[in-house]
Amino acid sequence: MGTETFTPGEVSAMDQALDLASRGVRGANPLVGAVILDADGATLATGYHRGAGTPHAEADALANARATHAVVTGATMVVTLEPCNHTGRTGPCSRAIIDAGLGRVVFAAADTTDAAAGGAAALRAAGIEVASGLGAGAAMELNARWALAADQRRPFVTLKIASSLDGRIAAEDGTSQWITGAQARQDGQAIRSRVDAILVGTGTALADNPRLTARTPDGAEAERQPLRVVVGRRPVPADAAVRGRDGRFVQLDTHDPAVAAADLFGRGVRHLLVEGGSTLASAFLRAGLVDELVVYTAPLLLGAGLGSVTGLGVATLSDAPRWRWDTAGGGAVMHLGADLRLRLEPVPPPFDDETKDG
Repeated sequence: MGTETFTPGEVSAMDQALDLASRGVRGANPLVGAVILDADGATLATGYHRGAGTPHAEADALANARATHAVVTGATMVVTLEPCNHTGRTGPCSRAIIDAGLGRVVFAAADTTDAAAGGAAALRAAGIEVASGLGAGAAMELNARWALAADQRRPFVTLKIASSLDGRIAAEDGTSQWITGAQARQDGQAIRSRVDAILVGTGTALADNPRLTARTPDGAEAERQPLRVVVGRRPVPADAAVRGRDGRFVQLDTHDPAVAAADLFGRGVRHLLVEGGSTLASAFLRAGLVDELVVYTAPLLLGAGLGSVTGLGVATLSDAPRWRWDTAGGGAVMHLGADLRLRLEPVPPPFDDETKDG
Protein backbone atom coordinates (compact mmCIF):
# COMPACT_ATOMS: atom_id res chain seq x y z
CA MET A 1 0.00 0.00 0.00
CA GLY A 2 1.48 3.32 -1.06
CA THR A 3 1.57 6.24 1.39
CA GLU A 4 1.78 9.05 -1.16
CA THR A 5 -0.72 11.87 -1.17
CA PHE A 6 -1.96 13.57 -4.33
CA THR A 7 -3.36 17.00 -5.04
CA PRO A 8 -6.86 17.45 -6.50
CA GLY A 9 -5.19 18.65 -9.70
CA GLU A 10 -3.17 15.45 -9.94
CA VAL A 11 -6.26 13.31 -9.37
CA SER A 12 -8.09 15.15 -12.14
CA ALA A 13 -5.04 14.95 -14.41
CA MET A 14 -4.82 11.17 -13.93
CA ASP A 15 -8.43 10.80 -15.08
CA GLN A 16 -7.52 12.84 -18.15
CA ALA A 17 -4.36 10.80 -18.73
CA LEU A 18 -6.34 7.55 -18.61
CA ASP A 19 -8.78 8.93 -21.16
CA LEU A 20 -5.89 9.96 -23.40
CA ALA A 21 -4.30 6.53 -23.05
CA SER A 22 -7.45 4.85 -24.34
CA ARG A 23 -7.09 6.70 -27.65
CA GLY A 24 -3.99 4.67 -28.54
CA VAL A 25 -3.96 1.45 -30.53
CA ARG A 26 -3.29 -1.88 -28.88
CA GLY A 27 -0.29 -3.95 -29.80
CA ALA A 28 3.38 -4.27 -28.91
CA ASN A 29 3.23 -1.34 -26.47
CA PRO A 30 0.91 -0.50 -23.57
CA LEU A 31 -1.67 2.26 -23.80
CA VAL A 32 -0.25 5.29 -21.96
CA GLY A 33 -1.37 8.88 -21.46
CA ALA A 34 0.42 11.83 -19.86
CA VAL A 35 -0.51 15.31 -18.58
CA ILE A 36 1.92 18.08 -17.54
CA LEU A 37 0.77 20.45 -14.79
CA ASP A 38 2.18 23.78 -13.63
CA ALA A 39 2.64 24.72 -9.98
CA ASP A 40 -1.01 25.79 -9.71
CA GLY A 41 -2.31 22.52 -11.14
CA ALA A 42 -3.21 23.96 -14.54
CA THR A 43 -2.59 21.82 -17.63
CA LEU A 44 0.45 22.83 -19.68
CA ALA A 45 0.40 19.98 -22.22
CA THR A 46 -0.92 16.47 -22.82
CA GLY A 47 0.20 13.46 -24.83
CA TYR A 48 -0.46 9.79 -25.49
CA HIS A 49 1.19 6.87 -27.23
CA ARG A 50 -0.16 6.14 -30.71
CA GLY A 51 1.52 2.77 -31.34
CA ALA A 52 4.84 1.06 -31.94
CA GLY A 53 7.50 3.37 -33.35
CA THR A 54 5.71 6.60 -32.38
CA PRO A 55 6.73 8.85 -29.45
CA HIS A 56 5.82 7.55 -26.01
CA ALA A 57 3.20 9.51 -24.09
CA GLU A 58 5.77 11.37 -22.00
CA ALA A 59 7.79 12.42 -25.05
CA ASP A 60 4.59 13.38 -26.88
CA ALA A 61 3.48 15.60 -23.99
CA LEU A 62 6.91 17.26 -23.78
CA ALA A 63 6.91 17.87 -27.54
CA ASN A 64 3.46 19.43 -27.32
CA ALA A 65 4.68 21.65 -24.48
CA ARG A 66 7.63 22.82 -26.60
CA ALA A 67 5.28 23.53 -29.50
CA THR A 68 3.33 25.99 -27.36
CA HIS A 69 6.47 27.38 -25.65
CA ALA A 70 5.21 26.20 -22.26
CA VAL A 71 7.82 26.29 -19.49
CA VAL A 72 8.00 22.85 -17.87
CA THR A 73 10.96 23.41 -15.54
CA GLY A 74 9.83 22.24 -12.10
CA ALA A 75 6.45 21.11 -13.46
CA THR A 76 4.62 17.89 -12.60
CA MET A 77 3.97 15.08 -15.06
CA VAL A 78 1.04 12.74 -14.38
CA VAL A 79 1.34 9.53 -16.41
CA THR A 80 -0.55 6.23 -16.43
CA LEU A 81 2.55 3.98 -16.46
CA GLU A 82 6.01 4.26 -14.92
CA PRO A 83 8.24 6.04 -17.45
CA CYS A 84 10.44 3.55 -19.29
CA ASN A 85 14.18 3.40 -18.80
CA HIS A 86 15.31 1.72 -22.02
CA THR A 87 16.05 2.55 -25.63
CA GLY A 88 13.94 0.81 -28.25
CA ARG A 89 12.65 2.52 -31.39
CA THR A 90 12.56 5.65 -29.23
CA GLY A 91 14.75 6.85 -26.35
CA PRO A 92 14.09 6.33 -22.63
CA CYS A 93 11.29 8.48 -21.25
CA SER A 94 13.07 8.81 -17.91
CA ARG A 95 15.96 10.60 -19.65
CA ALA A 96 13.57 12.89 -21.58
CA ILE A 97 11.88 13.90 -18.32
CA ILE A 98 15.21 14.53 -16.60
CA ASP A 99 16.50 16.60 -19.52
CA ALA A 100 13.29 18.66 -19.54
CA GLY A 101 13.81 19.66 -15.90
CA LEU A 102 10.51 18.45 -14.47
CA GLY A 103 10.28 18.49 -10.67
CA ARG A 104 7.72 15.77 -9.93
CA VAL A 105 6.31 12.67 -11.64
CA VAL A 106 3.14 10.89 -10.56
CA PHE A 107 2.50 7.54 -12.24
CA ALA A 108 -0.30 5.02 -11.84
CA ALA A 109 1.22 1.57 -12.29
CA ALA A 110 4.77 0.26 -12.26
CA ASP A 111 6.30 -1.12 -15.47
CA THR A 112 7.58 -4.56 -14.47
CA THR A 113 8.85 -5.64 -17.89
CA ASP A 114 12.53 -6.57 -17.96
CA ALA A 115 13.42 -4.10 -20.70
CA ALA A 116 11.56 -1.00 -19.49
CA ALA A 117 11.62 -1.20 -15.69
CA GLY A 118 13.68 1.15 -13.55
CA GLY A 119 12.37 4.50 -14.70
CA ALA A 120 11.24 5.59 -11.25
CA ALA A 121 14.63 4.80 -9.73
CA ALA A 122 16.39 6.77 -12.47
CA LEU A 123 14.13 9.78 -11.87
CA ARG A 124 14.70 9.70 -8.12
CA ALA A 125 18.47 9.41 -8.64
CA ALA A 126 18.27 12.61 -10.72
CA GLY A 127 16.54 14.45 -7.87
CA ILE A 128 12.99 14.32 -9.25
CA GLU A 129 10.19 13.68 -6.76
CA VAL A 130 8.27 10.52 -7.68
CA ALA A 131 4.91 9.24 -6.40
CA SER A 132 2.94 6.22 -7.59
CA GLY A 133 -0.32 4.34 -7.18
CA LEU A 134 -2.82 7.01 -8.23
CA GLY A 135 -5.31 5.32 -10.59
CA ALA A 136 -3.33 2.07 -10.54
CA GLY A 137 -6.38 -0.20 -10.80
CA ALA A 138 -7.75 1.55 -13.88
CA ALA A 139 -4.34 1.71 -15.52
CA MET A 140 -3.68 -1.99 -14.91
CA GLU A 141 -7.09 -2.99 -16.25
CA LEU A 142 -6.56 -0.88 -19.37
CA ASN A 143 -3.39 -2.84 -20.16
CA ALA A 144 -4.30 -6.18 -18.61
CA ARG A 145 -3.73 -8.31 -21.69
CA TRP A 146 -0.56 -6.47 -22.71
CA ALA A 147 0.84 -7.08 -19.23
CA LEU A 148 -0.18 -10.74 -19.35
CA ALA A 149 1.55 -11.24 -22.71
CA ALA A 150 4.69 -9.54 -21.43
CA ASP A 151 4.67 -11.65 -18.26
CA GLN A 152 4.26 -14.84 -20.32
CA ARG A 153 7.07 -13.74 -22.65
CA ARG A 154 4.95 -14.00 -25.77
CA PRO A 155 3.63 -11.53 -28.34
CA PHE A 156 0.40 -9.58 -27.86
CA VAL A 157 -1.96 -11.54 -30.14
CA THR A 158 -4.64 -10.03 -32.36
CA LEU A 159 -7.03 -12.49 -34.02
CA LYS A 160 -8.73 -11.16 -37.15
CA ILE A 161 -11.88 -12.75 -38.56
CA ALA A 162 -13.95 -11.69 -41.58
CA SER A 163 -17.35 -13.39 -41.60
CA SER A 164 -20.98 -13.26 -42.62
CA LEU A 165 -23.72 -12.36 -40.14
CA ASP A 166 -24.08 -16.03 -39.26
CA GLY A 167 -20.36 -16.45 -38.58
CA ARG A 168 -19.27 -18.10 -41.84
CA ILE A 169 -15.84 -17.37 -43.31
CA ALA A 170 -16.49 -19.31 -46.54
CA ALA A 171 -19.54 -20.48 -48.48
CA GLU A 172 -20.51 -24.13 -48.86
CA ASP A 173 -18.44 -24.42 -52.04
CA GLY A 174 -15.38 -22.95 -50.30
CA THR A 175 -15.49 -19.48 -51.87
CA SER A 176 -14.43 -16.72 -49.49
CA GLN A 177 -13.10 -13.79 -51.57
CA TRP A 178 -14.51 -11.43 -50.79
CA ILE A 179 -16.97 -11.70 -47.89
CA THR A 180 -16.23 -8.15 -46.77
CA GLY A 181 -15.85 -5.00 -48.83
CA ALA A 182 -12.90 -2.83 -49.78
CA GLN A 183 -13.00 -0.54 -46.73
CA ALA A 184 -12.94 -3.45 -44.30
CA ARG A 185 -10.09 -5.07 -46.18
CA GLN A 186 -8.10 -1.83 -46.10
CA ASP A 187 -8.66 -1.55 -42.37
CA GLY A 188 -7.21 -5.04 -42.08
CA GLN A 189 -4.20 -3.87 -44.07
CA ALA A 190 -3.71 -1.06 -41.55
CA ILE A 191 -3.49 -3.67 -38.80
CA ARG A 192 -0.96 -5.63 -40.87
CA SER A 193 1.18 -2.53 -41.18
CA ARG A 194 1.39 -2.20 -37.37
CA VAL A 195 2.19 -5.78 -36.38
CA ASP A 196 5.54 -7.55 -36.24
CA ALA A 197 4.30 -10.82 -37.77
CA ILE A 198 1.29 -12.38 -39.52
CA LEU A 199 0.48 -16.04 -38.86
CA VAL A 200 -1.54 -18.53 -40.90
CA GLY A 201 -1.72 -22.32 -40.94
CA THR A 202 -0.49 -24.57 -43.72
CA GLY A 203 -4.09 -25.19 -44.77
CA THR A 204 -4.63 -21.51 -45.54
CA ALA A 205 -1.20 -21.17 -47.14
CA LEU A 206 -1.83 -24.09 -49.50
CA ALA A 207 -5.48 -23.35 -50.29
CA ASP A 208 -5.34 -19.56 -50.74
CA ASN A 209 -1.67 -18.92 -51.62
CA PRO A 210 -1.70 -15.60 -49.70
CA ARG A 211 1.09 -13.01 -49.87
CA LEU A 212 0.57 -11.85 -46.26
CA THR A 213 2.05 -8.44 -47.09
CA ALA A 214 0.95 -5.08 -45.74
CA ARG A 215 -0.35 -2.88 -48.54
CA THR A 216 -1.22 0.79 -48.90
CA PRO A 217 -4.68 1.98 -50.06
CA ASP A 218 -3.44 2.07 -53.66
CA GLY A 219 -2.36 -1.57 -53.50
CA ALA A 220 1.39 -0.99 -53.27
CA GLU A 221 3.44 -2.80 -50.66
CA ALA A 222 3.96 -0.75 -47.51
CA GLU A 223 7.50 0.31 -46.63
CA ARG A 224 7.49 -1.68 -43.39
CA GLN A 225 6.59 -5.34 -43.77
CA PRO A 226 5.79 -7.86 -41.02
CA LEU A 227 7.39 -11.28 -40.76
CA ARG A 228 5.29 -13.83 -42.67
CA VAL A 229 4.74 -17.02 -40.69
CA VAL A 230 3.16 -20.36 -41.57
CA VAL A 231 2.56 -22.84 -38.77
CA GLY A 232 2.20 -26.57 -39.42
CA ARG A 233 4.10 -29.56 -40.74
CA ARG A 234 3.01 -29.77 -44.38
CA PRO A 235 5.68 -28.33 -46.69
CA VAL A 236 5.11 -24.91 -48.21
CA PRO A 237 6.01 -24.96 -51.94
CA ALA A 238 9.15 -23.14 -53.01
CA ASP A 239 7.10 -20.90 -55.31
CA ALA A 240 4.40 -20.06 -52.73
CA ALA A 241 3.58 -16.35 -52.64
CA VAL A 242 4.03 -16.24 -48.86
CA ARG A 243 7.74 -17.00 -49.18
CA GLY A 244 8.43 -13.74 -51.02
CA ARG A 245 11.97 -12.72 -51.89
CA ASP A 246 13.00 -10.62 -48.91
CA GLY A 247 13.89 -13.39 -46.48
CA ARG A 248 11.07 -12.42 -44.11
CA PHE A 249 9.36 -15.81 -44.12
CA VAL A 250 9.47 -18.59 -41.57
CA GLN A 251 7.64 -21.88 -41.16
CA LEU A 252 7.16 -23.24 -37.64
CA ASP A 253 6.98 -27.02 -37.44
CA THR A 254 4.34 -27.22 -34.71
CA HIS A 255 0.59 -27.24 -34.12
CA ASP A 256 0.89 -25.82 -30.60
CA PRO A 257 -0.02 -22.10 -30.40
CA ALA A 258 2.01 -21.60 -27.20
CA VAL A 259 5.12 -23.08 -28.83
CA ALA A 260 4.64 -20.88 -31.90
CA ALA A 261 4.11 -17.76 -29.76
CA ALA A 262 7.22 -18.45 -27.68
CA ASP A 263 9.31 -19.06 -30.79
CA LEU A 264 8.20 -15.78 -32.36
CA PHE A 265 8.83 -13.88 -29.12
CA GLY A 266 12.40 -15.15 -29.27
CA ARG A 267 12.63 -13.73 -32.79
CA GLY A 268 11.66 -10.27 -31.53
CA VAL A 269 7.95 -10.42 -32.39
CA ARG A 270 5.93 -8.39 -29.88
CA HIS A 271 2.64 -8.05 -31.79
CA LEU A 272 1.31 -11.05 -33.70
CA LEU A 273 -1.66 -11.02 -36.08
CA VAL A 274 -3.38 -14.39 -36.51
CA GLU A 275 -5.21 -14.56 -39.84
CA GLY A 276 -5.54 -18.29 -40.34
CA GLY A 277 -8.74 -20.27 -40.82
CA SER A 278 -11.09 -21.66 -38.20
CA THR A 279 -8.72 -24.42 -37.07
CA LEU A 280 -5.90 -22.01 -36.23
CA ALA A 281 -8.22 -19.39 -34.76
CA SER A 282 -9.85 -21.96 -32.53
CA ALA A 283 -6.48 -23.29 -31.36
CA PHE A 284 -5.38 -19.84 -30.20
CA LEU A 285 -8.74 -19.21 -28.55
CA ARG A 286 -8.67 -22.56 -26.70
CA ALA A 287 -5.16 -21.78 -25.49
CA GLY A 288 -6.29 -18.41 -24.08
CA LEU A 289 -3.72 -16.60 -26.21
CA VAL A 290 -5.98 -14.11 -28.01
CA ASP A 291 -5.59 -10.64 -26.49
CA GLU A 292 -7.60 -8.70 -29.07
CA LEU A 293 -10.41 -9.97 -31.28
CA VAL A 294 -11.20 -8.02 -34.45
CA VAL A 295 -14.25 -9.25 -36.37
CA TYR A 296 -15.31 -7.77 -39.71
CA THR A 297 -18.97 -8.64 -40.20
CA ALA A 298 -20.56 -8.45 -43.65
CA PRO A 299 -24.33 -7.98 -44.09
CA LEU A 300 -24.98 -11.33 -45.73
CA LEU A 301 -26.17 -14.78 -44.66
CA LEU A 302 -24.62 -18.00 -45.96
CA GLY A 303 -26.56 -20.59 -43.96
CA ALA A 304 -23.91 -23.23 -44.61
CA GLY A 305 -20.19 -23.29 -45.15
CA LEU A 306 -17.12 -22.94 -42.96
CA GLY A 307 -17.62 -21.45 -39.50
CA SER A 308 -15.20 -18.86 -38.14
CA VAL A 309 -14.40 -20.95 -35.05
CA THR A 310 -15.02 -24.52 -34.00
CA GLY A 311 -14.26 -26.94 -31.20
CA LEU A 312 -13.79 -24.49 -28.35
CA GLY A 313 -14.71 -27.08 -25.76
CA VAL A 314 -17.83 -25.22 -24.64
CA ALA A 315 -20.30 -27.86 -23.45
CA THR A 316 -22.73 -25.51 -21.76
CA LEU A 317 -23.39 -21.78 -21.82
CA SER A 318 -21.71 -21.17 -18.48
CA ASP A 319 -18.45 -22.56 -19.90
CA ALA A 320 -18.26 -19.96 -22.66
CA PRO A 321 -15.31 -17.56 -22.38
CA ARG A 322 -16.53 -14.00 -21.91
CA TRP A 323 -15.48 -11.01 -23.98
CA ARG A 324 -16.20 -7.31 -23.65
CA TRP A 325 -16.31 -4.42 -26.09
CA ASP A 326 -12.97 -2.63 -26.35
CA THR A 327 -13.46 1.11 -26.76
CA ALA A 328 -9.74 1.92 -27.09
CA GLY A 329 -8.15 2.93 -30.37
CA GLY A 330 -11.15 4.18 -32.30
CA GLY A 331 -14.02 2.40 -30.60
CA ALA A 332 -15.55 -1.04 -30.28
CA VAL A 333 -17.85 -0.75 -33.30
CA MET A 334 -17.05 1.00 -36.57
CA HIS A 335 -18.92 1.21 -39.88
CA LEU A 336 -16.64 0.43 -42.82
CA GLY A 337 -18.74 0.79 -45.94
CA ALA A 338 -21.47 -1.84 -45.71
CA ASP A 339 -19.56 -3.82 -43.08
CA LEU A 340 -19.01 -3.52 -39.34
CA ARG A 341 -15.72 -3.83 -37.49
CA LEU A 342 -16.13 -5.22 -33.98
CA ARG A 343 -13.25 -5.05 -31.48
CA LEU A 344 -13.30 -7.02 -28.25
CA GLU A 345 -10.97 -8.14 -25.48
CA PRO A 346 -11.23 -10.98 -22.95
CA VAL A 347 -12.91 -10.02 -19.70
CA PRO A 348 -9.98 -9.32 -17.35
CA PRO A 349 -9.61 -10.64 -13.81
CA PRO A 350 -10.45 -8.34 -10.88
CA PHE A 351 -7.74 -5.93 -9.79
CA ASP A 352 -6.75 -4.50 -6.42
CA ASP A 353 -8.10 -1.17 -5.21
CA GLU A 354 -6.76 1.68 -7.33
CA THR A 355 -5.13 3.32 -4.33
CA LYS A 356 -2.64 0.47 -4.08
CA ASP A 357 0.84 0.96 -5.47
CA GLY A 358 1.23 -0.58 -8.95
